This record gives sequence, C-alpha cells and structure tokens, in this order.
Amino acid sequence: MRIGVPKETKTLEGRVALVPAAAGDLIHRGHEVWLERDAGIKSGFRDDDYTRLGVHIAPDAAALYDKGELIVKVKEPIEGDLALLRRDHLLFCYLHLAPLPGLTRQLLDIGLTGIAFETVELENGDLPLLAPMSIIAGKIGVQVGTHLLHQPMGGKGKLLGGLPSTERGKVVVFGAGAAGGNSAALAASGGANVVVFEKRQDRMDEMMRLGNNVTALYPYDEVVAREVASADLVVGAVLVTGAVAPHVLNRDMIRGMEDGSVLVDISIDQGGCFETSRATTWKEPTYVEEGVIHFCVTNMPGAVPQTSSQAICAAILPWVNKLTSGNWRDNEALVRGINIASGDIVHPALKGMQV
Repeated sequence: MRIGVPKETKTLEGRVALVPAAAGDLIHRGHEVWLERDAGIKSGFRDDDYTRLGVHIAPDAAALYDKGELIVKVKEPIEGDLALLRRDHLLFCYLHLAPLPGLTRQLLDIGLTGIAFETVELENGDLPLLAPMSIIAGKIGVQVGTHLLHQPMGGKGKLLGGLPSTERGKVVVFGAGAAGGNSAALAASGGANVVVFEKRQDRMDEMMRLGNNVTALYPYDEVVAREVASADLVVGAVLVTGAVAPHVLNRDMIRGMEDGSVLVDISIDQGGCFETSRATTWKEPTYVEEGVIHFCVTNMPGAVPQTSSQAICAAILPWVNKLTSGNWRDNEALVRGINIASGDIVHPALKGMQV
C-alpha cells in the first residue's frame, strides 16, 4: 500500500505522524511510504533521515496526496488538505468532528473513509490512540497554567507550590483519566493543593494515592461551585468518546473566581468543557473572560513535537499495520473508530449532528 504522510498545516503544529524508524518498518513490510518535504523538520527529523530508510519525498502537498492511498497525519485536515483529499483516500488522524459541523460536511462531500485516532476504542472502552497525547496535554496544561499565574502574564501572581510562611496554590482538575490524572499528578508533585472531580470510584482512589495534598470528590454542583471559587488554576479534562464535551462549569461559576485566575480547557478539541471556552491557537493562546485567563489551544501537544511525534507514532504504528493488511474491517476497534464513510456519518456519537 502507498502510505502518505503530509506536513501538518495547523497553526504552529510541529508533529509528524510517522517518525523515520516507523516509516522504515512499514517499508520492510513491503509498503511504499511517501513524506511531504520537510514534514518532520519541526520534530527534529530531516528528510535525509527518512530517505536513507527508503522513504520517498514528495515535493509538495499536491504530490503527496496524489501518491497516497492511506493518508496518515496528526491533526484534522484544514483548507489546503481538503482541496487535495479524494473519495478513494483512507484518512487516519485525529478528527474531533463533533464540534466541527463544517469540516464534517466537507469530508462527507468528498466521500472518503475517515478513521479518527480518538475513537479507535478497545472492547474495555480504552482509547489507545488518544491516551499518549492526553498525557502530554495534561502535563502541558499545568505547566502553562503555572506560567499564566505569573503577574507579568496577567495572572494573580501566585506560586502554586508555596513555601513556608505562604499559602499553597490551589488547583482544581475535572476528570481523572489520562489528561486529568497527569495534570493532578504534576500539580501535586509541585506542592499545590489539588482537588480532582471524578465520577469513577477507581479513579478517585488513584488520585487520593498521589499524596496527602490531593482530594478526590464527586462533582456535585454545589461542591464544584465552592471549590472553583477558591481555585487559582482549573484544568478541564472530561471526555465522552466522539461527542461534544459536557460543560462542567457555567459562566456564573467562572464569574465567582478571583481575577487573574487561570482556566485550561484540555477538552477544547471536543468543543470545550467550560461555558466560556472558545478555541485558540499557539499564536494567540489566551483570552480573558469574566476576569479569568482562558487557555484553550486545540493542539496543546504540538508545542513539544519531538516528544509528541515519538509518542503518537509508537501508539499508531500497530494500527497502521492493521490498516494495510487488507482485512482491517475485521478489527472491531478500528471499525469503532470510523467516523465517516462514503458520504455517511458512521460513528454513533456523531449521528444526528447538523451539518
């Protein structure tokens, strides 16, 4: 099969879907791999790193899409990509279609089959291709949030970890999955007081084991409002597979926070879990609403492309191998990952969306 890896075009996105070693493995299996020129540069991989393993370099995006049968990329296609995608392409990437009816309509009109990384789902409900980027986003959320609390950045001037004679900062995290759990762990290790809201008892137990400065609570509205009002940093990391994220904070709750506090919405790829959230980019990552700094970048892991590319490639390569086997539709996890096919919406979470 001819596998095409285009250059990512989202604002300041530095990842590449296949690192050289992975491309080499696919070539050893008898496949033809094409890479758009300089697609790996921001991740630290030169074209020469690919060509010495047998990868073909396409001079531009048009040539890359022309050669590829299976298109493997990181983020959802945008304007330039959409003009080059064809009905016979099999597209494998993050799609996050639930909050993007316009993109969904365009892909339906093209008529291709699109399998989303974030909806490839194992029988036990695990999302193996979402997990590595969620872990990175969880860590980035606290790193960035800590920085945004600094007074020169417009924050309230609070040091999360505190020190003797001062108060510790307070971090509230919604969700204790891969993203939220890593946010909580990083905040706790830095000395902050951490409150994690979660519905699953096993995850609450896991959060409590992070340390005596971590409290795990069920998200009753009254308790949420109380804890958020005194928070310095709030991280949202809730997920309903394939669907628009539910709102865990309304505007009134956010209005009750101190000016200069920070909200980080990791769920923004699925529409955001705060009522005041709207998508931002790494070029203009923040805005202030109700006196609170909002960080809602839709490709957070793209800021650390060397790490992210290695992590996502290790996760997706076994599934790329399955997609090139010729009988991939026998794999239930991949079938569950199909979002659109032949002009129809397939994934149950997307059924009924207005496009």
